[in-house]
Amino acid sequence: MTGDFGYIRVKMMLKSHLFRHILLALIVTVMILSCKEHEARRQTDILVDSNLINLEDTPKPSHITISRQQYHDKLQGFWLGACIANWTGLVTEMDKIGRIGEFDTGEFYTRNDWGQPDKPNIWSEGKPSDLSSTIDFVLRNRGEVWGADDDTDIEYMYQHLLAGNRTAFLTGEQIRDGWLKHILPEEENYLWVSNQQAFDLMREGLIPPETSSPAVNPHYDMIDAQLTTEIFGLFAPAQPELAVQMASLPIRTTARASAAIISEFYVRMYALASLVDKNLPPKNQVLWMSNEARKQIPSNSYPAKMYDFVKRLYDMGHPWEQTRDSIYVRYQVEEQDGYDITSQNIYCNGCFAAGINYAASLVSLFYGEGDLKETIKIGVLAGWDSDNPTATWGGLLGFMMGGAAVDAAFGGELSHQFNIHRTRQNFPNDGLDNFDNMAQTGVGIIDQVVLEHMGGRLDTGLNIWCIPSGMK
Repeated sequence: MTGDFGYIRVKMMLKSHLFRHILLALIVTVMILSCKEHEARRQTDILVDSNLINLEDTPKPSHITISRQQYHDKLQGFWLGACIANWTGLVTEMDKIGRIGEFDTGEFYTRNDWGQPDKPNIWSEGKPSDLSSTIDFVLRNRGEVWGADDDTDIEYMYQHLLAGNRTAFLTGEQIRDGWLKHILPEEENYLWVSNQQAFDLMREGLIPPETSSPAVNPHYDMIDAQLTTEIFGLFAPAQPELAVQMASLPIRTTARASAAIISEFYVRMYALASLVDKNLPPKNQVLWMSNEARKQIPSNSYPAKMYDFVKRLYDMGHPWEQTRDSIYVRYQVEEQDGYDITSQNIYCNGCFAAGINYAASLVSLFYGEGDLKETIKIGVLAGWDSDNPTATWGGLLGFMMGGAAVDAAFGGELSHQFNIHRTRQNFPNDGLDNFDNMAQTGVGIIDQVVLEHMGGRLDTGLNIWCIPSGMK
């Protein structure tokens, strides 16, 4: 009889609501622990002294868990950081490009020029920037609206196209249709040369990647793809090679050769931001990410040689101004390491070639050492097209900090409103959007990527992703 009653009690427990919840909780706990097992091991005995840590030997987890809510905040940080850096960089855009041909812009800016009067750029007929008479942060406070610019607007468009087409991999036809719908046909449409050429070719019936073919687009080695594709790294967190695959066709809408390689470097950096060890100081986080991204650059290419040159001067302790000046001489004047701009007849002797912006971006990345404000300052003062690399790193570091932290760093009163119709067209709500909504759209894209392309898991109850890291 005792055995029969025990059997009945067990059956009653199995049927009970409470027991089912306990069982579900146990299953979820096992799932989380399986994802965190490698992560827990890797947190043991990590050296954080910047002079001791070996970046090559940093352990990498095989699986990670990511909070969707925290990632939502990080995506807001990306948009906010990119806007701050973009608009601040516009103050000094093309003020200082050295002494090249018809242009003589005098000595480059130094750190002492921060807060000082802005000098005119090569197009402004002797007038300083309309945005600010002094070189300082350009901010939009609550009640104001950030305007789109060419360092944020096509990334916004690509996010919109991914969400609208419910895909992680845009086709050439989807890219063409999106460009034709959302880009203004007028002359002032905020496109640079390769983007403009690609757009014109789409209007003639060509489909990406043919729009970047050197046979029809002589600007394929310019900066354009660097402006438009970093965001794909955020759509494949912790899986840089998947991110590069997703970005491949958007990059090759306007870029080939070294310009495509450089754009992929930025995409990898953005994806690695979800994998870097948060126990490391910000400086070491940035150096680990850049070191990992550098490994994928062909060693015989000028982007690899540029990276190694800038990194070597940084490691030697040269001031950032001296490193920047060395870049000017080595690449823009002497065209070393295979950086051949004269034969390409590039406007302004390479001021807008992919390489010179890339080298300048490495200066602000290394010497900024993971500090958002310092990185923006150096990027703004480095010269050339100073809003482009500054927006790239502002977006990356803003993502790593999260929207709330970026807001707090600038006083906690910044606008989170965004007007895509400043530069583009045919978006909902007359182009008015906000970073919260934009981040939510990004999270939805990542849900699909995690489930369909990563072999990961989504737990809506705990609001987490559990994904393979994509690193060996």
